[in-house]
Amino acid sequence: MKAIAVNGITMSGKTTVCETIIRGLRKRGYRVGSVKEIHYEAFEIDPNPKSNTNRHRAAGAQLVTARGMTETDILYPSMLPIFDILKHYDHDYVILEGVTDCNVPRIITAHKEQEVEERIDERAVLVSGVIANSGVGEVQGLPVVNALQDPDALVEFVIERAFEPLPSFEPKCCTACGHTCREFAGLVAHRNAKREDCVLTSQKIELKINGQSVDMVPFVQNILKNAVMGVITELSGFSTNSEIEIKFKS
Repeated sequence: MKAIAVNGITMSGKTTVCETIIRGLRKRGYRVGSVKEIHYEAFEIDPNPKSNTNRHRAAGAQLVTARGMTETDILYPSMLPIFDILKHYDHDYVILEGVTDCNVPRIITAHKEQEVEERIDERAVLVSGVIANSGVGEVQGLPVVNALQDPDALVEFVIERAFEPLPSFEPKCCTACGHTCREFAGLVAHRNAKREDCVLTSQKIELKINGQSVDMVPFVQNILKNAVMGVITELSGFSTNSEIEIKFKS
């Protein structure tokens, strides 16, 4: 699953850019999902305190699902980390509108250059939105594409640059590649490194919880491996280069 984020100030063209990308990817036969970040703090999809779903939550249900004839809504009582949200997706592409805490390429939408300057970081690869109507070809060293006038160019750019989200470990946990996760995402976004160069792409230790693979930094992998090997090497039947598989339920 590849992803790309679209970030910008209100009314700068974010949703129009997302619509253009989604429509273009679907036209090319890709399966597409999206995530829309809501910055309004009081946002609730079901604000009615007398609704049945809210009554369930008030009674203590920690996860509520509303299943109707045309849609199913799963209501979590908290803001989920973006990686937990993306576990629900198995699409070819996921478009992230307003999401900033995911290490993928970013498209910045804006009215003017100052807004781009305020939001740019190493992961930013393109500028679009209202500012593209001015005819400018480059802002802050990034190319500008007009989503309405040149939608095919925008979609092809996304196909070329989007990649599977990289981990987001704190620098104190992992800089095995010589960079922070965000810095490395920037290198990949600008094609100065490859996604598979991340040291976590091929982990020596694989850990799955409820079928979901868990990324572990090299330090944690070594701790787990050494703890397990310290026991296994004393068991009858162990030999060097043995293939070891452990499964247990907590």
